[in-house]
Amino acid sequence: MARFSEDTNTLDVESQGSDGKQKADPQSSDAKQSKIRVQLAPVKEAQEWVRGDPGPYGLLCFGMTTCMLMFIKTKWAETLFLPTVICYAAFYGGLGQFVAGILELIKGNTFGGTAFASYGSFWMGWALLEYLTHSNKALYPHAQVGKTLWCGLWAFLTAGFFVVTMRKNGCLMTIFSSLVVTFSLLAGGEWNEKSEHAAGYVGFFCGASAIYAAFAFLYKVELGLNLPGVRKVAFI
Repeated sequence: MARFSEDTNTLDVESQGSDGKQKADPQSSDAKQSKIRVQLAPVKEAQEWVRGDPGPYGLLCFGMTTCMLMFIKTKWAETLFLPTVICYAAFYGGLGQFVAGILELIKGNTFGGTAFASYGSFWMGWALLEYLTHSNKALYPHAQVGKTLWCGLWAFLTAGFFVVTMRKNGCLMTIFSSLVVTFSLLAGGEWNEKSEHAAGYVGFFCGASAIYAAFAFLYKVELGLNLPGVRKVAFI
């Protein structure tokens, strides 16, 4: 006959012989208990492959490289400093930031991954372009119109990212808003030296704000400190 076992919440089927006596259960009690424990054991959640936060690293890659380039734009450093910027742009600002973007995407952060991977690719492309331009100016002449449109296109892309930051925090809003202005001034700087000079100062502020944001987020995770600009906002 069939009976409901309250202690195991399972349906046990027992057969009876012709003499009306109950036959022994073919499954031993130890095996049944093991099966029950397996069924009732809590399912462990899969751990994230990326356990740390790549955000501060990506922000440092962007901020440090941007500030280094703006040393030249502001004329704080001579143009002979450019090869140093190119090297760091290729690896720290470019490859490093691209890796941070991939890790953000793995963690499920679509915005952070898209932004870091985009600007990481930008720096790698910029470094290669500057190297080719300075190594053979005859093959890669200066294209004012093209570079103006190029900077304008990146300003438009950055403006799109800025819209998303309006639901993130003040740190990211400051970075992306100042970066829009920087790209716009760089676009005009292809035709006007004063515009390029102004881009250097705004760009340095942008890079410095990224460095501040990196440490603000790092201090929040490691020390539990909430510096200004970290609090979540919702302007849209």
